[in-house]
Amino acid sequence: MTIKAELKIINKSGLHARPAVVFVKVCRKYKSKITIEKNGKKADAKNILQVLSLGVDQGDTITITIEGEDEEEAFKEIKETVEKRLVEVDKK
Repeated sequence: MTIKAELKIINKSGLHARPAVVFVKVCRKYKSKITIEKNGKKADAKNILQVLSLGVDQGDTITITIEGEDEEEAFKEIKETVEKRLVEVDKK
């Protein structure tokens, strides 16, 4: 089974600098293959340079695709990270 969902990036610095590092670290915890997509351009969510290359800004919607044995756990934590933890990272 594969999980595919859209997530809106609400933190003010998007997936740049520190928030991108937090996002990638969360993705690397899981065995599943995780990709993110913005405007048709895809990136390996476990590769910081690929994530940064997407240029995800506040207000952008990304499509996340997760495929593998721990995809449900991965999706739950990634969703929480995007909706809550990245906002906290921006406040520091």
